[in-house]
Amino acid sequence: MDECELITFISAIACTISKCYSEEELELLSALFTQLGDSLATILVRRDFCNKQTSMNTNNETNDYE
Repeated sequence: MDECELITFISAIACTISKCYSEEELELLSALFTQLGDSLATILVRRDFCNKQTSMNTNNETNDYE
């Protein structure tokens, strides 16, 4: 699935969900999905940071023995 297909798919899901729930429920779902996305982004950034730190430490240890 390319980027445009993904956007279309997500928009179709949003439209379908919007027909099934009240405005109050949609507000809650919106907040929940926003928090989910932000939390996943935080996890990914932390993993990337930790991987870079580990890589830097490994490179420094290798350089110490040369």
